[in-house]
Order: sequence, then structure tokens, then C-alpha cells
Amino acid sequence: MTHKALIYFTQFNATLGGSEYLPLTLAAELQQSHDVTLALNWESDVKKASEALRIPVDMSRLNVVYVKPRNSMLRRLDAILPFYRTWQLKRLAKDSDICISTVNMFDFGKHAHHFVFMLRHFGDNAFIDYVNHAKPKTGVALLRRRLRTFLAENILRPLLGMRSTRKILSDPNQRVYTTSHYVDSVMREFYGPFNGTVFYPPTIFEPGSSPISRDPLKVAYIGQIFPEKHIAEIIGIVEMARTASGKDLSLEIAGGLNDAPYVERIKRLAAERPWVKLLGAVYGDAKDAFLRSATYAVHAERDEAFGISVTEYLKAGAVVLVPDEGGPLEIVDEQELTYSTYDEASRILVRLLSDDAFRSKMSQHCAERAKLFSQNAYLENQHRIVEEIKK
Repeated sequence: MTHKALIYFTQFNATLGGSEYLPLTLAAELQQSHDVTLALNWESDVKKASEALRIPVDMSRLNVVYVKPRNSMLRRLDAILPFYRTWQLKRLAKDSDICISTVNMFDFGKHAHHFVFMLRHFGDNAFIDYVNHAKPKTGVALLRRRLRTFLAENILRPLLGMRSTRKILSDPNQRVYTTSHYVDSVMREFYGPFNGTVFYPPTIFEPGSSPISRDPLKVAYIGQIFPEKHIAEIIGIVEMARTASGKDLSLEIAGGLNDAPYVERIKRLAAERPWVKLLGAVYGDAKDAFLRSATYAVHAERDEAFGISVTEYLKAGAVVLVPDEGGPLEIVDEQELTYSTYDEASRILVRLLSDDAFRSKMSQHCAERAKLFSQNAYLENQHRIVEEIKK
């Protein structure tokens, strides 16, 4: 008898990363023993994505279906409450031996496996507020939320045959894979116990082998440029370290530049400091050269679910400073590279500049941590997970 597997994802965009890597590598591995259906929200060039990421998906054997409604009115309703997608996925799940969502929890109507995608895309407003430390609702706003929750959980969802995130998590027949121990703890604090395990997401960046000159006084930042990343504070950390050490530290920032207010602020700060350079977005060989040319990296976002850029710094050979909370803390896993205040971060950076033995020790530690996030290590972990899923 032919075994069948169903994998749910959103869509494959022009920019490919770890989010796209996961469903494709799962499909490629499951194809060895199952007929695989890949369910997507939107039309995508799956073949092009698999070729770009070098994942050996057998397209002749991959069944691709789209579960978003075509009707514009239904699309608007489905964006609020995904009843249409739920019906489509439940229909596909009936004939599937394995059901996997790679975009958070989704109701297949049966035993399934759910990979946490993004904490801010749960579709659960109360949980999103909790993650963002938003002020608790009071008065009329609180009453409105309670009424909406009551109507959704007790009337609308049962009528449509849908389960909420909370009800899916409370079902011991569902298996959840969280992106870090930090995410695991936050979810358990809010939702209570669930059947889950930590599974680090893939980091598709692999450093090149061509010789690159590493600048001993260069600090790197790569990622999006918006307030939560605290890039202005990273500039302040490097500036304090320059003053305290007397060293001509430089900071290079790689990330898309536009006319958003926060980006304009970073542009002004850089224009006032000749040692700060804005590179714009970098990809491919340019990204590889940028990352491998830096000796240090400073990460400042707190409450981050994982921290792909932190693993990229490690794999490129940089010594990385991280805040004392969130996913990046467990990625680096070194108290002496962890800071609670920006002053403390600058002092760590100064020590790295002035203490050769300390710098060498931290460099060796970061190199060892990098091995845990290599492509081979990821695929070995995923193989172990897939073998458990197939049981």
C-alpha cells in the first residue's frame, strides 16, 4: 500500500531562506518512502525554489495544490479566519498518513506535526500581545476582546469545524516543534503544557572557501533595519568601545535601505560617523565576503525566537555579542559574550580588543558553536525528526 504525506506551507517567494528550506527538505526526504503532497496558499515556482536551494525534490512525483480561495470575498474572510484552508487541508489529510504544517499550528482534523514558523504570525492576538509585552487590555477594549474570543471559540469555530491554537496545543495527539528553548518556554507559559520538542530551524548560509582578509577592527550587522533590531544602540555600543579602547573600530551594516523613518534615522547616524558604513542589502558572494571579513558582530534584538543572523555570524568566524534573553542567547551559549546593558556590551567588546587570550578563547568557543548549525548538522537532526514522524 502506498503511504502518503501532506506538507503545508505558505508560498515560495523570490527571496529564499530557512523558511522555504524546511518544507522542501522535508518533501525530499519523505519522497523516499511516501507520495508527497505540498499544499501552498499561493501559486509558486516550486521547481525553481528547489533548484536554487539545491534540494533534490522529484518534481515528477510531487503533487502541488493550492488551498487559498480564489474568490476575493472568500480570500478576505479566510485572512481573518482560515476556514477555507482548514476545509481544504482536512480534505487532503483524510487520505494522508503523515500531516505536517511548517507554518505554526494548523487543524488537519487528525494527528499532525506542527513546526513553529513565527511567534508574531500565530493568529492569536492575546498571545502576540503577550510576546510583545503589550500593555494589558482594560475597560471597553478588554470587554471587546473577551466577547470576540467567546464568539470565536464557542460559536464560530465549532460551527465551522475549526480548533483554535490553544485547543490544538492541548491535544496530546499533536506534535509541536519549537524553534528554540526560549520559544518553547514562552509558549508553555501562555498556553500550558503541550507535546513538543525543540528543533532549531535551518541556516542555509555556508561560508565560502575563497581567501578573505579578516579586518581585526571590524564589527558587522546584517538583517532588516527596523526599531526592534536596535541598530542605533549597536552604533552606540561600538562608539563607546572606540572611546574606551582608543581603537579605530568600524561598523558595517548590511540591510535593505528605504525611506522608512527608522532607516532615515540610521542614515543620519551613519552620516555623522565616518566609521559607520551602510552597505544596503547584500546577497551571494557579496554577503559571504562581508560576513567573513568581520572579526566581531553585535546582536541587540531581545525576545527573538531564534536568530538566523547570529548563526551566520558564527559560521562566518566572527565573535558574537548577544543580549541575555531570547533565542540568540542559547545559540551563542557563552555568558562572557552575553550582556544585559549596552554599557556592558561595550566593555565586553573592549576586553576582546585588549585581551588576546580572552579573544582567542571566545573565538574558539564560537567556532565550536558554529558546527551545531552547519547544513550537515541540520540535515542529521531533521532525519532524526522524520524517522520519528514516520513511526
